[in-house]
Formats: sequence, C-alpha cells, structure tokens
Amino acid sequence: MGEDTHLVSRIRDGRLRVRVGAPDPALTGNAGLVAVAELIDRLGVVETLDSAIGAIKLRDRGFSGGQLLVGLATAQVAGEAFWVGLDRLRSDTAGRRLIGRTAGLASTTAHGLARRLSDEQWLAVETGLARVHERMLAMVPARQRARLESSATVDLDATEVEVYGRAKRGVAYNYAGQRCGRPHVAVWAECETVLAADLLAGDEDPRAGAAGLLARALATLPDQVRGGNVQMRADAGYFAGQLARAAHFESIGFAIGAKRIAPLWRLLAGIAESAWIDAIDMDNAQVAVAEYCPDWWPANTRLLVRRVRLDPSQVSTDPRSRRRRTLHPEQRALPIDELAGARAIYGYSFVLTNLDVSSPVNAAAVEHWYRRRTTIENLFRDTKIGAGLRHLPSGYPEVNTAWTWGALLAASIAGWLHQLTGVPAPDGTLAGHGVRDGKAMIETLRWRLINIPGRLIRHARQIILRLPPGHDGLLAEILARIRALPTHP
Repeated sequence: MGEDTHLVSRIRDGRLRVRVGAPDPALTGNAGLVAVAELIDRLGVVETLDSAIGAIKLRDRGFSGGQLLVGLATAQVAGEAFWVGLDRLRSDTAGRRLIGRTAGLASTTAHGLARRLSDEQWLAVETGLARVHERMLAMVPARQRARLESSATVDLDATEVEVYGRAKRGVAYNYAGQRCGRPHVAVWAECETVLAADLLAGDEDPRAGAAGLLARALATLPDQVRGGNVQMRADAGYFAGQLARAAHFESIGFAIGAKRIAPLWRLLAGIAESAWIDAIDMDNAQVAVAEYCPDWWPANTRLLVRRVRLDPSQVSTDPRSRRRRTLHPEQRALPIDELAGARAIYGYSFVLTNLDVSSPVNAAAVEHWYRRRTTIENLFRDTKIGAGLRHLPSGYPEVNTAWTWGALLAASIAGWLHQLTGVPAPDGTLAGHGVRDGKAMIETLRWRLINIPGRLIRHARQIILRLPPGHDGLLAEILARIRALPTHP
C-alpha cells in the first residue's frame, strides 16, 4: 500500500513520464466498421453495384465501381471528410482486416476510378440500389415488411453545397451569390434511403429534371412497394405543373408546396371561418380546403391551406424575414405597432394536392403527412454533418459525383442498419440506436458504434476483437442481429 501511494505521488509530481512506443498494428480506432462491412456483405451491395455499373477498366484487376462507392461510403461513415481520409483508413492495418474487400483503396486510385464512370454508369448505380432495396425488404420481419409495402412516400428536394475555387467545374453561382453544386435527390421516406440523385450546378433549376428524377425513383422502389399506395411530396421550389402531371401519369398521389402568389391570397376571402379545422400536432394552426387548380395541372388538384396564429413578438421588422413573408399582404405592409393592434395575425402556407381532402378529417391528415416532408431535410443534414457532403472536394464533376454518391450511400447504410437491426415496438415503429431510441444519425452511430478502439488477436484459430472496458455492448448486439439475417443468394 505504501509503494502504491508513493507511485501515485510521483506521477502527480510529473517525475514519471509515459513513453510512446512503436505503433501496434493489431489496434484500430474504427472497430465498429466490422458491422458496416457485414451489413454490406449481407445485402450484397458491392456485387450488385458491380453488376449494374459494369466494367470501368479494360483489365479486370484492382478495384471495381462497386468497391469504389462502398469504400468511399465506408470512409465517410467513419468520419473522413476529405479524399485523404481513404489513405488514413488504408494505413490502419487492423481496420483493413475488418473492412474486407473494399480495404486498401488509396485516394489517388479512387480519384482516378471516379473519372472513368460515364453518365450511364452513374444512372446504373440507381438500378443496383433497386436490387439492394428488394433484398433489404425481403430480410425485414413480416409485420414490418407489410407496413413498408402498404404505403411509400417519395420525397424530392435539392440542397446546396458551397465550394471554393474558381477552377472547379460543374458548379455555378446561385441566387445568393454562393458558388455551389446542387445535389438533387429522391428519398424513400419510410426507410430514409436514397432512390435516385443528380448533381446539378448551383444555377440549375431542379424543376427541369424533377419529372425524370421521380420516374427513376419510382423504378427503384421494390415491385411490392410500387404496387401499394405510393405518394410524392415536394416543397414550393417544385411549384410547376410538369411534376404534378408526371405524378398523375404514374398514378400516384402528390402534394406540392405552392408559392404565395396573388391568386392564392385572393382565395382566402372565399374561405368561410367555419371551414377551418384544427391541424394535427401543431398549436394554434388550422387547415382548410379551397377549389383551385392552376392551368395544366391535373383536374383533380385541390388547394390545401394552413394558417398559424402568430403573436406580434414572433414577427420580425425585417421585410426579408421568412415568417413575415407568410403574412397576408395587407398585414405584411403594416408597421409593427399597427400589426400588434390587429385582431388576429396569421402566417399562411399553401399546398396543391390530388389526395383525398374531401372531408375536414382527411384534409387535416394530408396536411399532417405533408408536414413530415422534413425527412429529406434530415437526410441532407446527415450527409453534410455526418458524411462529408458539406463540400465538393474536386475540380472534376465526375469526382464530385462520386463524392456525392458516397455520402448518399453512407446515409442509405444508416437507413438499412436501422431497418434491419432496429427492434419493433408494439405500435409498429422501430426502436433504433439513436439517443432517444429513434433512427440514429451518422454522427451518433460514429461515436456509439463506429469509432470504437479495438484490438485484433488470434486465439484458437479465430480472430477476436477486444473492445475497451465500459463499452455498452451495442457493437456485439448489432453484429448478432446482422449475422442472424439470411444471406443473399
């Protein structure tokens, strides 16, 4: 006891120094990548993408297109936000053994391979993902599969990724004066996985290709899901008849945000006060339906209106304020002191839809469903914060397309992991691995599952992964659930 006390005192005095020894190749800081690798193997992602993409080199050696995308997504899941991150994973000897076939991908090799893929091969990536989605659907429990097959929602949206450097191609200045690229994405909302995507320049209008993106997304849905109740949501940036007609011709329901134009403001005067009903799960909000169908839209289109009662303190004095722009033009023009004396202040939102809004209950349900369109915004946030899509790192559009698809594939891996390893609750929802038992964001998966130190040792002709004391056992639990899944044919 006396010797221990003396040792502690010497350490506190700083007279004992810790010596840094030689690196241990049996150690890794990303032990949780073994779960990602096994999930990818179970779903056959690499082989499926390779089959869809085809050969990208004359010689059948080295890395394939599927290995390129999966290796890039694996690095982005692990937190690597630049191409050089591939080299860091490559230097992790123990980590390479956990990753498997996509290990050892150098940044220069990946950069060169990405430039080889043609536009047709990038579209073929979506065909490969379609087969992976079918395989994933076949692996989930019957009750969960029935829920996914009964209805599906396709969310369309675009996000802007600011870049720097005038030499970069495939980017442009947007309306805000930012030089950026614009990923245009269609998402399967119930699974939070990507169905189809394009990488546009910052000045390209996503409405021009929205109908084609929707058609490709629907083709990517599994046949069982496509035969059920499929619906599409989009915000006011897609306020155009072309997308609505495309949804109509595909025989699916749609809900598209409408811009606050003069005809819509005039319609408010024709809505009786008794027509407004309370919105679902939103305080001080009401919903009503108006007969309005713009030219060249499907004839069964109706206008869904939501109004939210506001306190004068919630309205900014800045005329550019987003909330102030939701006010009726007559109230928007009032000074704040006069606005405070108004009988009621409302912010309005408009949605055009061909869904059944014939009854007040149905109208409230449709508005509530449309409001959950934030699923795709969460996916954008996840890819930017969790998978490195907050920038486009190359001057070559093809390389930036690969980087974008890597981030989108990383988000899809998180979605597949949630669907296949989450625990079904009595109400049919999945208890996932997030801090509140919901679907975990990539950043949460990283600190709970991926970036865990571990040591690989050999014992009794087996490779054993030893984790640090105090680990909560999530990795072992997820690995057990993945290994219980059927292997793809």
